[in-house]
Amino acid sequence: MMVTPVYAALLALLFLFLSYRVIARRNQARVALGHGGDADLTRRVRVHANFAEYVPFALLLLALCELQGAPFALLHGYGAVLLAGRLSHAYGVSQVAENLKFRMAGMIATFGVIAATALTSLYLAITG
Repeated sequence: MMVTPVYAALLALLFLFLSYRVIARRNQARVALGHGGDADLTRRVRVHANFAEYVPFALLLLALCELQGAPFALLHGYGAVLLAGRLSHAYGVSQVAENLKFRMAGMIATFGVIAATALTSLYLAITG
């Protein structure tokens, strides 16, 4: 595999950055567990959790497509859209005056990649 590890690594770095943001805010707000009523911490926790909920499944599907011989250009397209989508979602939800366009674009991109990789994997499994 040559494509999935690139996007897994880039997304892992983004995950670490999002984790750092949660930890830093917990320290500032002096909240050990939960959100303590801190709106900024709540946003950071949700951005991090949403990432953790969707990205592993998307990467698994991307890897399955790659293992089944999907074209590199297609795989890079899926990976790039997933990365851009997660960046957009994280940015949008992190804003106090949230611009729903970024959040929606991020979720559409993420759902689109999950759907496209699922269909690609299914197609390759049936026709391969």
